[in-house]
Amino acid sequence: MSASTTTDLGSLPQAWPLPTTPRPITIIGAGSIVADAHLPAYRALGFTVEAIVDPDLDRAKALADRWGIDRAAANLAPSTWHADTIFDVAVPPQALDDVLAALPVGAAALVQKPLGLDLAHATRLRRLARERGLRAAMNFQLRFAPSMIALAHLVRSGALGTLTDLEVRVTCSMPWHQWPFLKSLERIEFTQHSIHYLDLLRSLAGEPRQVWARAVPHPESGGLSATRSSAILDFGEHIRCTLSMNHHHAHGPRHEASELRVEGTRGAAVARMGVNLDYPVGQPDALEVAVDGQPWRTVPLVGSWFPTAFRGPMCNLQRFVAGEDAALVSPLDDAWRSMQVVEALYESSDHGGTPLPADPDAAP
Repeated sequence: MSASTTTDLGSLPQAWPLPTTPRPITIIGAGSIVADAHLPAYRALGFTVEAIVDPDLDRAKALADRWGIDRAAANLAPSTWHADTIFDVAVPPQALDDVLAALPVGAAALVQKPLGLDLAHATRLRRLARERGLRAAMNFQLRFAPSMIALAHLVRSGALGTLTDLEVRVTCSMPWHQWPFLKSLERIEFTQHSIHYLDLLRSLAGEPRQVWARAVPHPESGGLSATRSSAILDFGEHIRCTLSMNHHHAHGPRHEASELRVEGTRGAAVARMGVNLDYPVGQPDALEVAVDGQPWRTVPLVGSWFPTAFRGPMCNLQRFVAGEDAALVSPLDDAWRSMQVVEALYESSDHGGTPLPADPDAAP
């Protein structure tokens, strides 16, 4: 990247192209993520949501009424969808088997992460999707955040040089009570939250060769499993990659953090993921870049992870179904590989670290 290029950071790509002829959407699930992100994103694009399906019919009706959606239903009956509809599956991972099995053969579906509760479950879900001929993508929307599309362009164009450092640090107070289904899960941190960052890091650096990790619960989490973690990903001898997650920082916003730092031999970038700071209202995302010895510069962004990034996966799926995109960004095969990393991290955490050497001079 030349000096002249760095003066026009506003020209970096930040959005996925729209489908020429958007198809209607049927949303399965009426939880907070749908209300906070899916529906605002689709309305901003002018996409039509024709139905909301949720076993809690009252909740589905309330959400449909609030957003002016014509139909609400408690199950996926044929009367709730049209032949060309796109299914937006936003349910907890333990519900995915039944939902995917109920989708029409050959349906196009955007599936909320994670792909199951563990790698074995992910493998069963992938097989089920293949058997039913589903054209399915995983809703790993962080890749589609304006800041991350711009950052990925910088990395892939070589503007930052050879990657040397990748670091994710999140220190915040996460309102876990908003997701009651988490109480029944043995795994939370890597599968439900950090999988976003793991998927993003894979998209930037490729497949890690091995991992190290430790995930721990918080004594005041209300009985949730581990919601804090430290992890190292091995992307080769030249890249240092770490993730540090503390979702129980209850001491005010002054020293909260939510950022991805990327360094290379020619430049560096720091991206703030504002949604973690006072979720779900959050703060605006930010992206700063320093290249070829130039001063740090701020990239003007056109939106944030929540809800702007939720436009991208749906646009990609719609364009793929229409033949306008050659491939899905996050097909289930790729999502399975993110679950593969998650599984390795939990195995590392469960097996423990290397004990300290004994003191040869200690008294017996």
